[in-house]
This record gives sequence, C-alpha cells and structure tokens, in this order.
Amino acid sequence: MSKSQIFNGIKRLSDIVIKSGKGCRLTCRDSGKEYLDFTAGIGVVSTGHCHPTVVAAVQEQATQVVHAQQSVGYSAKIFELIERMEPIVPKGLDSFFFANSGAEAVEGAVRLARQVTGKDNIICFNGGYHGRTLGTLALTSSGAGYRGNRLGPSPAGTFWVPYPYEHLGSHRSSQIVMEDLESLLLTHTPPCETAAVLIEPVLGEGGYVPAPFEFMRALRAYCDKHDILLIADEVQSGYGRTGAMFAVEHSEVTPDVLVTAKGLASGYPLSAVVTRKDLSDAQVPGSMGGTYGGNAVAVAAAIATLDVFEAENILENVHARGAQLMRGLHDLAQGGAASGRGAITDVRGLGLMNAVEFEPTDTGVAGAVSKACFDRGMLLMTTGTRQTLRFMPPLTVSEAEVDECLDILGSAMADVQASA
Repeated sequence: MSKSQIFNGIKRLSDIVIKSGKGCRLTCRDSGKEYLDFTAGIGVVSTGHCHPTVVAAVQEQATQVVHAQQSVGYSAKIFELIERMEPIVPKGLDSFFFANSGAEAVEGAVRLARQVTGKDNIICFNGGYHGRTLGTLALTSSGAGYRGNRLGPSPAGTFWVPYPYEHLGSHRSSQIVMEDLESLLLTHTPPCETAAVLIEPVLGEGGYVPAPFEFMRALRAYCDKHDILLIADEVQSGYGRTGAMFAVEHSEVTPDVLVTAKGLASGYPLSAVVTRKDLSDAQVPGSMGGTYGGNAVAVAAAIATLDVFEAENILENVHARGAQLMRGLHDLAQGGAASGRGAITDVRGLGLMNAVEFEPTDTGVAGAVSKACFDRGMLLMTTGTRQTLRFMPPLTVSEAEVDECLDILGSAMADVQASA
C-alpha cells in the first residue's frame, strides 16, 4: 500500500515510514536511518518506544482478556488501575471513567458538566485545543486548519476569552484575562447559564504556553464564586509531562473534572475523565460509554507505565532533563540565535513540555528549522499560529540525548540563518 492510499487529511512532518522504535529512537523502514524522536507521538510515548516493562505487560494481558466491554462487565485490570491512580490524581477526585481518546474524554467531561449543573454554556480560551470531533471542535481555537473545509456549523454554547499569554504583552496578563472573564458573565453568558470553564493548564497545540500559577488560582476562585465547574484538560500536559503528575499541581489547584490521555498508557489508546463522586453520581445512567473504552490491554499498559514511573524515578528525570533543556535553549537564544532570521524571542515550558518562539513576522522559520532538524536526524514539531517549536521527548530521555538535541537544533538554526 502506498502512502497516497492513507485517508487522513494530515500534513506530515515528513514522509518517512517507521519500522521500529526503542527508547527515544525511531528507525525508518526504507532507508534504515535512525531519528532522535523529540515528538514522542505528540507526547504519547511517555516511557519511550517499546519500553520492556510495558511490552511485557501488554503481552501477558493479551493472553488473558483482550477486552471486556463496560456495559457487560469490567476487566479486573480497571480496578487495579484506579487503585494506582487514586493517590496521584488531585485530592478529592475519586470517580473514574475510561475512554479511548482525549477528544472522547473531553466530550464526556463537558456532557457531565452540563448534566449535573443543568446549564449549557462552556467558557473556553483562545488557542485551546480539545480535539477534532465535531463536538470538541466547537471548543477548539488553536488553529483554523483543524476545522478543515465545509465542516458545517459547530454546536452552540461556547464562549471565548483570551489565554493569559503574557509574552504578548500586558493586554494578555493574568489580571486582564480575569477581567475579561468577569465581563463575559455580564455581557454574554451569565452564571445561571454557564456550566463550566474548560482550560489547558499548559496550552498544547496553541503554543506550549503555561498558564501563570496565580491565574490558575484566580480561575479556581472565579468558578467557586459563580458556581461554575472547572475542567482541566490535561490530555497533553498530564502524566508527568510538566514534572508533576498533573500540571494543576504546580498551582495547587484542584479542578472539578480532570481529563487525561496521551502518556497515560505509553502509546496505547486510553483516556480518563476523573471527577468527584458527588458529580458522577448525579449524572444520568448510561450517559458515558463506548465500545472500546477501558480496553484491558491498554489498561495493562497504563499500570505498567506507573511501574516504570516508580522504578525509574521518572519525575526526577523530567525535572533534571527539563532544566538541562531549558538552559540549553536559553543559551541558544542569547547566543548566535539572538538576531537575524530565526531569532528566538521566548523560551518557555515546564518539565519536558518546552517551546521556543521565533519572531512571529519571520514567516515559515519554525517549519524551516524543524525541516533542518529532520535532515540532521531529529524529529521536532511546530505548534501554534506563531513561529514556535515544541519539545516533548519521552520522559525517559537521557542527558546525552538532550545534549544531542541541542547540538542538532543549534546546527539547524545556524543553517537557516545562513540561508536567509
């Protein structure tokens, strides 16, 4: 089968076909060339490609129960996973629903909020990405391209405020955005009609922008004041990516509903909606479901992922390697990349969810640097509508691999500058 036969409508970083992967490396089927992977399946392969602990757990589970449909009976593994997750999710969240994808889980979280509050409207943030289903596209604004062409009108009930993207200036400060939120309740969607506020604690597809911690605390107080639920979309930022199990921990905020996926099962399709039992108990029975949700093999992979986290001190590695990467990126910003084409204007991130932003008027520079990195054997993706590169290696990445990434990036940026 040729690549032209694949029906996906996706713009690829490259046309390589992957044969195998191990740790932070991928090998191309056709050329045999090896690539340093700083994309991790867009943050999915949290413990690296084919981690032996995860592989063994998947193999064992496949000989026992492959799938137990939740409308019929639960896999015993689900209860084991809940026992492992309860101590690591924000305190007070004790009710779990498992689905396949982040988009499905976000839709479930929004459905939950609307049902238990009896209100319809959802407040979202410009730049947020919550999925590509028709329901989640109504909540997504990270790029017009995700909406494609002629998808038709989106479901109603979404209202927007800017994300606190303080690199852009005082008009995007935490204080101004909080004022915008208060104004929204007075002008468009009063509290009696607003079910929830939905936020990514770190923007993913919108540019890898961490929300200031004081903003998250103010947002929690805002929701409490107006009897609105707070939904944290941690599909990309959760499960150790930022150096905490969940990004909301940095601000010591507990959402009413937490959505997680991607790194949850080291690459196997699994997502979760986590909330308080008083909320889930108020939901209409049968509202949440899905044929493949809570698949036993994926759940076994999720349990093994936590085994790896504990055995290999993954969060410590995220802190160490994230600090190393940020130091290197700041050095590049202050050195040869400080002027001319490809000048870095911002370095940001938490843990191993990092980004560099170039001069936004320098059209195409982020893509050019990404392509130059690819030519040198490293996979690195752009993000957002501004000229931004994102770094999301497996959380098992080594010190030597971070150094290798920085060396390749510096060489690629120098090449792009020289070609200006």
